[in-house]
Amino acid sequence: MATLGLIGSGHIGGTLARLAVDGGLDVVISNSRGPETLADLAAELGPRARAATPAEAAAAGDWVVVSVPLKAYTQLPREALAGRTVLDTNNYYPERDGHIEALDDGSTTSSGLLQDFLGDSAHVVKAFNNIFFKHLGALARPAGAPDRTALPIAGDDAEAKRRATELLDHLGYDAVDAGALAEGRRFQSGTPAYGPPYAKDPSQPFAGQEAGPASAAEIRAYLAKA
Repeated sequence: MATLGLIGSGHIGGTLARLAVDGGLDVVISNSRGPETLADLAAELGPRARAATPAEAAAAGDWVVVSVPLKAYTQLPREALAGRTVLDTNNYYPERDGHIEALDDGSTTSSGLLQDFLGDSAHVVKAFNNIFFKHLGALARPAGAPDRTALPIAGDDAEAKRRATELLDHLGYDAVDAGALAEGRRFQSGTPAYGPPYAKDPSQPFAGQEAGPASAAEIRAYLAKA
């Protein structure tokens, strides 16, 4: 059985863990505070899930989702992530992360920083960063469903993007390939593709709303506005 490793098990990570179990995957969850702090979540997820250290989650995962605050990316287990398809959910929030000059001047992206830190042997794909966690949990649908929602991905490695698309399908989503990893800037915080596309009324603030599906064609249109 395929396994999803999660480094960071907060709002997004925990939601992805639930979707993965529902999609028939095994799950290894982790955080920076130790496996014992995830006992309740592991129990909720059931027998397909176990709690571990970040390095153990990285080693176990056929895919590894990194969902930690950007300011903590240099604490990730670089050696354990070598050779892995790494899905990065991060966004840059200066009020949380502090100002990072290379992001402020646009010379790279948050996922670019992660790729540089991990090195060429890891294959970073930007994903899951542009959707509110409550909407992520609510919009999963089986393949072929007429109201299936699409999420954008970006990455420099074609095989890693293929694998990321496979994971999204397990979780109940279609994928829209936004291009190279640097194109992740087109669905980062503050862009048209961030947040509102997945709300019932995209013209209103998204966090307090019910979820609304967004097709691949709609997501491509939002990306084109960036």
